[in-house]
Amino acid sequence: MSADTLCWTDIPVTNLDRAIKFYSAVLAKEVRRLSESRMEYGLLPHEEQNASGCLVVRGDSGGVDNRPSANGPLIYLSVEGRLDEAVETARKNGGKVLRARQKIGEHGFRAVIIDSEGNRIALHTSA
Repeated sequence: MSADTLCWTDIPVTNLDRAIKFYSAVLAKEVRRLSESRMEYGLLPHEEQNASGCLVVRGDSGGVDNRPSANGPLIYLSVEGRLDEAVETARKNGGKVLRARQKIGEHGFRAVIIDSEGNRIALHTSA
């Protein structure tokens, strides 16, 4: 059985409703609000057992003090075939563009943005 290196990510947020609205708009797919064990989070869209993640309010991540940050690991989210639209949507929903569309060799294109919560993320498309 093969496993992806990246299996899950928690993206820290300070306002879950705002973050769900932002990511739902940018990804053009519903981010679902869920609750388990007194923890509320926004589940990022994914299929079956594909790697994914969630939006989690600071302090709700198993006692870990998560804070939105423009530093640290850079998480890439797929916006396949709609990079320019996703970047513009991010801007319209409180995001900031740090680096517009750029070619990343044979791996496609990315744009680097700051989300509505202050996290630096990359949006990716292969074409």
